[in-house]
Amino acid sequence: MRPLGAQWHRAWFYATNVLQQALPSWSFRRRLASRLASVPEASLQAVHDRVAYYLRLDQPFAVPAPAQPIRDIRSDGFTTYYFDLCRLTRYFPPDRALAFLFGDIIDVPSVPTIVKSRPISQHNHNAVLLKLNQVRHYYLVDDALSFTDKRDVVVWRGKCHGRANRVACVEQFHATPGCDIGDTTPKAMGEPTWKPFMSIAEQLRCKFILSIEGKDVATNTKWIMASNSLCFMPRPRYETWFMEGRLVADQHYVLLRDDLADLLDKRAHYQAHPQQALDIIVNAKQHVAQFQDQSLEEVIGLLVLRKYFQLSGQWSEKLP
Repeated sequence: MRPLGAQWHRAWFYATNVLQQALPSWSFRRRLASRLASVPEASLQAVHDRVAYYLRLDQPFAVPAPAQPIRDIRSDGFTTYYFDLCRLTRYFPPDRALAFLFGDIIDVPSVPTIVKSRPISQHNHNAVLLKLNQVRHYYLVDDALSFTDKRDVVVWRGKCHGRANRVACVEQFHATPGCDIGDTTPKAMGEPTWKPFMSIAEQLRCKFILSIEGKDVATNTKWIMASNSLCFMPRPRYETWFMEGRLVADQHYVLLRDDLADLLDKRAHYQAHPQQALDIIVNAKQHVAQFQDQSLEEVIGLLVLRKYFQLSGQWSEKLP
């Protein structure tokens, strides 16, 4: 069962987006220039750096063949993605066109395309990141429990769905002392690797929380790094708006081998060296902090879209 806090978070997301869908788009288009000009002087360099990171292209390109005019964009079963995209596109004229892919994207598109996730690579320029499906990926909770007051346990809960890295993890550690690791997939119930659901708050009672990628990024990386627990994970292969590609091993998280063979050694090390753990937690929180100004986050998204329209020849400074 989803905890009440998460239920309210999701309900609020849907309610506010449904209400905003009822507002006329022209009212947002009139405010575009003022929104883009609202970035504080002290934040300009960081904002431009992030825009360049999300949209790495710097040469003009033709409007991609799969592009759709803003007026024709539909959810097609991806309601949360649709709402997040519409929160930005409503600031632009409805005839502007863009290519987009909803869902967990693990390959680089052949043309410049708006996506939630992309491979961490030197050649991912056609994958343009926006903050999509944020109701799922940016649910953060207050963690009042200090690191030293938490249990000396490595915890992980998630659905394996046959993914080799997750299956190997639960098979190896489901019964290991000092680990509370299990598969919550309903069809796994009765298997030794199955364990009951744990809320985020329950997992945050543990010092060490494991983050394991699924189809694309691991959803829990963000809330772990926002907490007083220490994030354990292999080097990420995919990234989102959270810029996982900029996370530094053993500075923002504890690096594990891909096969997790060093998990117990790393747990023992940070049990014996709590100050090192606390230093990493401070760095992790600093990374998370840059995504917590919601107004600025929206402006950065608008700047990414403006750059997309500029490079595809669809931008005019006279836009209303």
